[in-house]
Amino acid sequence: MADKTSDNNNTSSDSPSTAAAAAPTSRFFPFATSPDIIRSYEKDSFIVSTLTNQSQSIIRSIKGARYAHGNADTIKNLTEILYFSLTTLIGNRTLGEEYCDVVQLEVDTLQLPALLRRLGYIVSSIIIPWVLSRSLPSVRQRVRAKLERSIARQRAKEALKSSLLQHENKKNRNYSNSERNNKNKPPLFSRLRVQEYLLEHLDSLTSPSHFYALSLATFYFTGAYYHLSKRVWGLRYVFTKQIGDSEQRVGYEVLGVLLVLQMTIQGIVHVRDTIQSFQNENEKTIAIVEKEKDKDNKPTLLSSVQNPASIPALATSTTARYDLSENPTAISWIPEGQHRKCTLCLEQFKDPSVTTCGHVFCWMCVRDWVREKPECPLCRQEVLPSKILPVRG
Repeated sequence: MADKTSDNNNTSSDSPSTAAAAAPTSRFFPFATSPDIIRSYEKDSFIVSTLTNQSQSIIRSIKGARYAHGNADTIKNLTEILYFSLTTLIGNRTLGEEYCDVVQLEVDTLQLPALLRRLGYIVSSIIIPWVLSRSLPSVRQRVRAKLERSIARQRAKEALKSSLLQHENKKNRNYSNSERNNKNKPPLFSRLRVQEYLLEHLDSLTSPSHFYALSLATFYFTGAYYHLSKRVWGLRYVFTKQIGDSEQRVGYEVLGVLLVLQMTIQGIVHVRDTIQSFQNENEKTIAIVEKEKDKDNKPTLLSSVQNPASIPALATSTTARYDLSENPTAISWIPEGQHRKCTLCLEQFKDPSVTTCGHVFCWMCVRDWVREKPECPLCRQEVLPSKILPVRG
C-alpha cells in the first residue's frame, strides 16, 4: 500500500515537469483566416504589378513600344517568376506574407514546405496557366474546325432526311395531321444541336475560370487554399503571432453563399434558355415544313441549313502587308503626322484596321488587345474580333 502511495506521489510530482517540458513542442499556431490570406495576396499582387510596370518601362526603352506591347504577358509572367523565386522558392516569405504575419505550412506534416512543393506551387500557379493561355487558342481553333466539318455533314444528312420525309408524306396523304406532326417533329436533343451548342459555347466550356470559381467558393466557406495550386500541393497559412482568446477572427462565408447562388442561378437560366431555344427551333422547323408541304413546292431545307453560322477567326499572319513606315504611299488618304501612328504602339500603322466605333489601330495591336479585353482601347465600347475591318487605300 505504501509502495502504491509512493508511486502515486512520484507520478504526481513528475507530471508538472513533464507537461512543462512538452508544452513548447505542443504549441500550434492557428490557421490564418480568409481576410488575412486575401490581404496577403493583394499585397503581393500590388508588388508584382509595380515590378511589371518597371520591367515594361525598361523593355520599352530598349526594344521599343511595339515589342513591349506584344510581349506584355511574357514580361508579366517572367517578373512574377522572378519575384516568387527570390522569396518562396528559396524558403523566404513574400512581402505580402510578412505584412500579414502568415507562414505557409504543409497540411499533412505541419512543417515548412519542402523544396519540391515550393517549386510545384510556382510552376502550377504561374507557368502552367501561362502555357494554357498560349496553347488554348490553337486547341480551340482545331476543335472548332472539326466541329464545323461535322456540323456541315450533319446538316446535309438532315436536309436529305427532310426531303425524303416530305416525299413520303406526299405518298401517304391519308395520315392525320397529328401523325404527320409527330413524324415531322425533330428530336429536342439531336447530335447536330449538341454540336452546334458546343461550337457556340466553345470558349466558355474550355475556360478554366469555372474551376477557379468553384475553388474560390470553397475557400470562402473553409478559409483555406485561396489559390487552386495551394489546394493541389496542400499548403495552408498559419499566423506567426499569438491570438488572444477575446480576439475574433471572422471569415467570408457570406461571400461563399452569394457566389454559389450566383453560379446556380446562372446555370439554371442558361439551361432554361438553351432548352427554350431548342424548342423554338423545333417549332420553326415544323412550321416551314408544313408551309412548304401545303404549297406543294420542292422539299425545303432546315432553317439551320438556310442560315449557316459564320465563325470568323482572327488572322495569324505576323507579316504586315501595309506598313506605312516602309511605304508611306500605301494608304495615301491618311493624313501625315500623328494621324498615321497607332495609339497602342505609338509607331506607324502596320495593316491599319478600324473598329466599329471608328478608331484605327495596327492589326496586331488591336487583335492582341481584344483577345484580352473585347473593348476599344480608346472609348471602351464593345469590340468583337469579327467586326474589326482592314483599311485599304
